Amino acid sequence: MPSLAKTLPQEQKAVLRIEDLHTWFEVRRMGFFKAGDVRALDGASFELYEGETISIVGESGCGKSTLAKTILGINHISKGSIFFEDQDLSTLDKEGWKRYRSSIGYIQQDPYGALPPFMSVQRILEEPMKINGIKDKAEQKKRIRQVLEEVKLAPIEDYLPKFPHMLSGGQQQRLVIARAMILDPKMLIADEPVSMLDASVRVEILQLLQALQRRHNLAILYITH
Repeated sequence: MPSLAKTLPQEQKAVLRIEDLHTWFEVRRMGFFKAGDVRALDGASFELYEGETISIVGESGCGKSTLAKTILGINHISKGSIFFEDQDLSTLDKEGWKRYRSSIGYIQQDPYGALPPFMSVQRILEEPMKINGIKDKAEQKKRIRQVLEEVKLAPIEDYLPKFPHMLSGGQQQRLVIARAMILDPKMLIADEPVSMLDASVRVEILQLLQALQRRHNLAILYITH
C-alpha cells in the first residue's frame, strides 16, 4: 500500500474523497476458470482539498498507478467509493463521466510517449476542446494562448506548428501540462511527472506546477517513488 504525504490547504473544501477503495484483477487459467485475484489496491482512504497536494509515495508495484487509473475511471472499483465534489462516481451516467473527466488533468510520466507524434502543438491542444464541445475557434485560440503562456512556451506562434519530436524533454512536459490545463480542471493527477527529465529541468517543472496550483487553486495528486 502506498503512503501519503500532504500539504494543508488554506480553505477546506474537499474535491476528492476516497473511502476504503479496493481494485482487484481476476487471474484466469484454462479459459473461464478463475485462479484468484491480484489485489493491486487494498483499502485506500483519503481526502484531497482545493489548493492541496497529496503525494502518493511507494515502491514500484505498490498500487500507486492503479490508484490513479481507478480515480480516472480506467480501472474498475472492486470495493469502496470515490466521491468527486460529493458526487459518487458509481452514480454517474455517460455524460456525467464526460464532465467528471474534463475536471481532471492527467500529467503522464513519459511526455514523448504521451503526445501524438503526428499532431502539431496547436492540434494537440485543440483536440480536448473539440471532444468536450468547445468548437468556437475564437474561444479555442484564446484558451490555447492562455495555457501556453502559463506553461512558458513562448513565443507562442513559434510553438503552435511544431511537432513533439521538435521539442526538448522539458518542453514536451510543459506541453503535456498545457493539455492537462486546457479544460480548466479542478484537479491534476501528476504521475511521476519529472522522473524522465534531466535534473536541470525537474525543479522548473515542479515550480511550474506549484505556480499553476496557486493561480487556479488546484488540487494535485502527485505520484512518486
